Amino acid sequence: MTSAFPDPASGATDAASGADARSESANSSSPSFPFPAESLPAQLPTVEIWPDRPELIERAVEVVLSQIDHALKRSGRCTMALAGGSTPKPLYEQLAQADLDWSKLFIFWGDERYVPPTSPDSNQRMAREAWLDRVPIPAANCWPMPTDGASPAEDAARYEAQLRALFCDQWGLAEDFPSLDLVLLGLGDDGHTASLFPNTAALAVRDRWVTVGNRGDDPRITLTVPVLNQASCTIFLVSGESKQPAIAQVFAPCDDPTLAALLDQTYPARLVRPVSGELWWLFDQSAGERLEF
Repeated sequence: MTSAFPDPASGATDAASGADARSESANSSSPSFPFPAESLPAQLPTVEIWPDRPELIERAVEVVLSQIDHALKRSGRCTMALAGGSTPKPLYEQLAQADLDWSKLFIFWGDERYVPPTSPDSNQRMAREAWLDRVPIPAANCWPMPTDGASPAEDAARYEAQLRALFCDQWGLAEDFPSLDLVLLGLGDDGHTASLFPNTAALAVRDRWVTVGNRGDDPRITLTVPVLNQASCTIFLVSGESKQPAIAQVFAPCDDPTLAALLDQTYPARLVRPVSGELWWLFDQSAGERLEF
């Protein structure tokens, strides 16, 4: 693993290996962050760069299993929102081999393409084939986003109603937004995350749990920014050289609130600023090699 935080004396990144050197917290260095000081999250991010995708996935499995264990000890259950795309698929395949009490794991989705669950483009289908259909998790513990209603807006409202029935009515949530134990996110080449796309109306939604995210004429359903930011732990999993330009902008420091707001709209992953939870960025070398701190 290569730490993303350079030695201030040498300006070079340090190489580390072994379980005792697998995590380098931003709290031990002085990196710049992509938002004004007054909006810094409660905890600064942990950033790790791994030599290749297999090692990235290996590390992701470790972190995810650790977070699941923390959640189970904290509340007796673990609520987890999944990411789509190709990067997390091998993570899900490895999680299918884990020895877990599946009855205590509750699965949600961070976003979904507005396609049937049988479609090759469905995030639900990918997660089920790679992981969920291969373990004895109760069907009632899996909460996919509906895509069979009259419209994406109707199904977004339906999913929010389902989540409110679970979190508020069954589990007694009193706060405005749920606090998921673990949220997995990816990063698009354009800086989007979940289905929060640049310069779209979904970025401004602050009074709902679920909304419609539009990528041109391609509608999606997505959790909203405040829901993502209430998570106890958020993990970005990012792989590939094509992500480098977006990463540079997501991590670009900006002390001008007006410019920062513009950058947030252009690179929505910048909006992920946990209120009190942990934020992890896990990169492979091809994605993270140009990070500067």
